Amino acid sequence: MENNREITAHIYTHPIYRNFIENLPYNAKLKARSRALRKAGVLSEVIFWLQVHKGMFWKIDFDRQRIIGNFIVDFYIKTLGLVVEIDGSSHNDKEEYDQKREDYLISLGLKVYRISDLRVKNDLRNVMMELEKYIVLEYGGKETSI
Repeated sequence: MENNREITAHIYTHPIYRNFIENLPYNAKLKARSRALRKAGVLSEVIFWLQVHKGMFWKIDFDRQRIIGNFIVDFYIKTLGLVVEIDGSSHNDKEEYDQKREDYLISLGLKVYRISDLRVKNDLRNVMMELEKYIVLEYGGKETSI
């Protein structure tokens, strides 16, 4: 452990340190909507999910369509406090809403990583490598680089 921080995973030889954010707000009224979004299966989200579910991505646990406050995020890594958003056409003309949402998530101590829908569909290998690099840089300690 570095500075008594818990290692939650390794990406290649890089330790990834836990950044769990406790007591996140939860709006139970969004539970049915969250479930419906999971079942709807937006193609880019399904493609991404197949890469990360059941610990397939470096044994890191991802939640899909997770409720945080009054928002539903595409993916959430609770051990890292990391939201992963896949931006597709549903985000068009919603820049102000998306910024308000992102500011709220950041105010809770979370980090937000955005991926374009088209890149997931057309450049998945590089998308996953870039996510690895981001996690190593943000959660891998001071001297870590990939």
